[in-house]
Formats: sequence, structure tokens, C-alpha cells
Amino acid sequence: MKISESVFESLVAQFQQRVDTALDHWLPPSSCHPVRLHQAMRYAVLAPGKRVRPILVYATASALGIDLEKVDGAACAVEIIHAYSLIHDDLPAMDDDDLRRGRPTCHRQFDEATAILAGDALQALAFYIISHDPKMTQNAPARLRMMENLALFSGSRGMAGGQAIDLASVGKTLNIAELETMHIHKTGALIRTCIQLAALSSEKLADSEFKALDSYAKCIGLSFQVQDDILDVTGDTATLGKTQGADSARNKPTFPSIIGLQASQEKAIELHQQALQSLSIFAEEADILRYISAWFVQRTH
Repeated sequence: MKISESVFESLVAQFQQRVDTALDHWLPPSSCHPVRLHQAMRYAVLAPGKRVRPILVYATASALGIDLEKVDGAACAVEIIHAYSLIHDDLPAMDDDDLRRGRPTCHRQFDEATAILAGDALQALAFYIISHDPKMTQNAPARLRMMENLALFSGSRGMAGGQAIDLASVGKTLNIAELETMHIHKTGALIRTCIQLAALSSEKLADSEFKALDSYAKCIGLSFQVQDDILDVTGDTATLGKTQGADSARNKPTFPSIIGLQASQEKAIELHQQALQSLSIFAEEADILRYISAWFVQRTH
């Protein structure tokens, strides 16, 4: 598989449209009681976004020759978990953000109580989808492992734990190892989940291949956050869709604040090279994953 920029952009557009259709199917209609709660859920999930996590699910499935309809549920689940985390992260008690994906944050558009409930309901919906989607793998142990991984990596030992470390680190000086640990949990854990859910949908994946994909996921999970930190310095609010410089304004530790901008850019490239090495056991069928790794460290928003 030869991946050019135009081919990749076409695939990304297909993946985005596919998951948006599936998300619309699983989200309760905005007219369904309680109306305001369901409106808030749809507002948060269906807001314009890159859909990075579903793209990772679909790209991994494509690389492994898995029918995409078998991973629609997984793609929806990770995007819904991500959306719930953003709702809660933006709340005044946490990051107190007013802008998300170029629009008012959920608690600004609705109210804090509705936003909290929308996040709670979305988290529950993600697990409902994994357990109920009839098109996903019929291998019960594999589906159970998917639920286990999603729960583990979105909980206190994953994304939520990373956010707790992040909040506790405001105004403090972290070393690079401590910063990496925070982001491996906060951002990297859910990215690992995306790759794992797709891999668990395969009926014939070798253990060595699963481990190679997981190694790749760890690398791109961290490189994605490094680039996010870089963009907080070099980007602009209109392009980012969120407030530029917000991390610096809150005195939050970031890669540029600890090791400098140039070293952070070098770190992102180093992680990209490690990701490519992790995929060395795969042939050209994994080229889309290789391209995604490069995309993560070259993106501007």
C-alpha cells in the first residue's frame, strides 16, 4: 500500500464520515427525554473534530485486513470516551476552558450540571456500545478483553489518573520522566486502547504482532502529546480550535517548558522513528499506520 498525502486525506475523510454516521446512530436523539441532556451529549460528541482516535481504530483494522463494520463500535466507543473526558477537563473545577473545537465548551453552551451529567452518560454509553454492537467480533473473550482494556485505560490507571497528575502538577517543576509518565496516562492510554481494540477484532493476529502494534501505540501516544505541547507555543487559537497558550497561562508543565522548544521537536521526531521501528515486522499493509505517525508530529492543529 503506497500512501500519498492525497490518498491519506481521502482515507481520513472516509473514516471521519463513517464514524460520524455511526455516532449519530448510537447517540440518543436530541428530541428524546431528557432533551437537554441528550442535546448536550450530541453537542459534545458531534462537534467538528479530527476524530483522531476513530481514525486509529479504522487504520489499524485496514492494516490487519479487518472489515471496517467490525470496528465501528470500537471507533465510536473511543471517540465517546474522549468526548466525555473533554467535557470534564474543560469544567471550571479542572482546566476552566471556554473554547473547544472552535465552539463554546459544553458547560458554557449549557450549564455545569448538564455538562457533568453529559460526561457521565457518555462514559456509560461507550461500554454499552462495546457490549451490544452486533457487528463486532462474536468472540466473547475478545470482546470482554476490549471492555477490560477500555475500562483500565480510561480510569485511574489511565486517562483519569493522568488528568489527576496534571491537575496536581500545576505550578510545580517536573522532570522529563515525570512529565512523560503523566502524558502516557492522560493521552497515551486511550490512544493505546484504539490500537488494541482494533487488534482484538482480528481472528488471526499473532501475539508478536499485537505486541508490536502496542509498542507503536505507546510511541505515537506520547508523540501526539509532545506535538500538542509544541502547538500550545507555536500555534494560534483560530487554527487550534482551543485557546493558544492556555497551558503556559496556567503554569502547567509541558515539554517545551521543561526541555525547550527545539528539544521537544527533536523528541517528537525520535518517537516517530521508534514508532516506525515497532512496525518493522509488518510489510506495506501497515503503511497507513506509518503515515499516521508522521502526521502526528507534523500536524498544525
